[in-house]
Amino acid sequence: MELYFPTELGEQAAFVCAAATAIIGLLVFLLPASALRLSAFQIGAIRPEGYAATRAAGAHHVGLGLAAIMLAQDWIYLTLGIAVGFAAFGRLVSCFTDRALTLPNVAIFLLQVVLAAGPFAYVFGYL
Repeated sequence: MELYFPTELGEQAAFVCAAATAIIGLLVFLLPASALRLSAFQIGAIRPEGYAATRAAGAHHVGLGLAAIMLAQDWIYLTLGIAVGFAAFGRLVSCFTDRALTLPNVAIFLLQVVLAAGPFAYVFGYL
């Protein structure tokens, strides 16, 4: 089995966004304490269930990104864009309702917007 790398620019953008989502998810899965620290949690107060939830969220991103890479179908890329787009929307709502408008939160929000925009641009024919 060979790794398929797309030849069209739009699909390449969607592929790269899927790969980035999978890599970020893998880092969260492998390094939950660092991911929680980046999210401004105090590590001493985290119970094992918190680490399990963090690893599960990371594994979810790994699975979604790898599914998009392996299947390379419009509907899967659309699913990736919707999932990451809703994550960005949730972060945006949190910025205003929870008074979480901080530089790290805005940076992660912008990253999520870019990771959602790539698959959307490909699926809807903008790239």
